[in-house]
Amino acid sequence: MVPGAAEPADVAAWIRALAGIDPSSVKTRAMATIERYLVHVGWAYRMAGLTDPTAAALVKFERKAARNHLGVRQRQARAIRFKGDIADLDSPASGVCLAHVLKACRRDELGMRDAAMLRIAYDTAARRSELVAIDVGHIEGPDSDGAGLLHIPSSKTDRKQAGAEAYLSPATMAAIARWREAGRVDKGPLLRRVTTHFDGSIDSIGTERLHPNSITLIYRRLIRRAWEKGLLGEMSEAERDRWLSTVSSHSIRVGVAQDNFAAGEGLPAIMQAYRWRDARTVLRYGSKLAAKSGASARLAKRFADQ
Repeated sequence: MVPGAAEPADVAAWIRALAGIDPSSVKTRAMATIERYLVHVGWAYRMAGLTDPTAAALVKFERKAARNHLGVRQRQARAIRFKGDIADLDSPASGVCLAHVLKACRRDELGMRDAAMLRIAYDTAARRSELVAIDVGHIEGPDSDGAGLLHIPSSKTDRKQAGAEAYLSPATMAAIARWREAGRVDKGPLLRRVTTHFDGSIDSIGTERLHPNSITLIYRRLIRRAWEKGLLGEMSEAERDRWLSTVSSHSIRVGVAQDNFAAGEGLPAIMQAYRWRDARTVLRYGSKLAAKSGASARLAKRFADQ
């Protein structure tokens, strides 16, 4: 097939291969990934002044067939909530949660950076790209109450690059101050690479910002450390491994949404505070919480011992 000369039949065959409907050496993709590919292809053809082959009726039919074949439910990162999987926010912390992961942070410069990053991630529900893009100059405060503001110059959904402001709690501002002092971070990137010797002692603190892909690795390292320190309760090694396989850089963002729903916050307020544009995304994050705290769950618990 000549680049820029794809016909609807070519696109339809590509969809079948990506969805695993037809035998192919191409790796099967999730439906959301296929949809994203098609958006990019259609945009490229339109920008080149060519007929968009993805808009044809045949392609729409194959997209529907692929959705039926794959299903449309997206794999969701496991939520890291502040106190864990609890119904009452006043309950003690339980299992894998931000409170326990914070306790697992080391007491040296690496731990101070990790703690500052975790607290910023929770206060702002920042995406990984937003976290690593933070510069010292983006932080305003503390005010008389010890709180601050984070200026987010751009984000995934900020197409006009208008920027946004996010609240930073006094505890987060204090964690940032400790990290900046220990790491001598006066300007430039806030969250920087910290290298260690073979024995785990600190080697150096770099000047370059963290890579976005490192956020998930840091979360997994801290969860493993919390398990080793016995902070996660009676959790088996198998359950720990299941956690590690499902956690991602999005886990705290999912947890923030669930904690807000548990606190009784409304959907519009959550979307505005944490820069969500699609209500369906937020509702999907809260769906598991709703299932555990809804009418069916309450009724089942009522008769659990009968």
